[in-house]
Amino acid sequence: MFTVTVNEGATHKADLKVAGRRFEGQLDGKTISGEFEQVHPYQYLLLYNGGSYRVDVVKLNAEDKTMTLRINSIRCTVALKDQYDELLHILGMDRLAANKAADMKAPMPGMVLEVKVKEGDVVKKGDALIVLEAMKMENILKAPADGTVKKVIATKGNAVEKGQLLIQF
Repeated sequence: MFTVTVNEGATHKADLKVAGRRFEGQLDGKTISGEFEQVHPYQYLLLYNGGSYRVDVVKLNAEDKTMTLRINSIRCTVALKDQYDELLHILGMDRLAANKAADMKAPMPGMVLEVKVKEGDVVKKGDALIVLEAMKMENILKAPADGTVKKVIATKGNAVEKGQLLIQF
């Protein structure tokens, strides 16, 4: 059983079984069935309830269990939660499982040109943290997730080796 949230709004309960090209099961307590065919790697033709639908998978994020679909040219975002996700939410543990920034290590040897954060700074995923020069190119190291900077180890002008600790979260 899955809870399906569409466009961060309407939620539906779904329990579907797939066998070959056919699917059947329950959607919000109603029995449904239909067929689908994969046309291209991320494109499907869906036959359901007397209608034909072209479904393009625009973006898939398996980690977050979300996907962006284009159904007959209408774009929508779908999020799936199973019984384990629901249990984590009930217990209040879903916030613990959320992405938190891990310690940042140098992805390659280079020279620290600029440190853009200091201890205590709150950063969001994608924020620039350090500018690292490697092989005559400037590389901006960005926050992999939301977090708070506990300690900045990197210093402007210092050389670093691959895997060297730069920032602790």
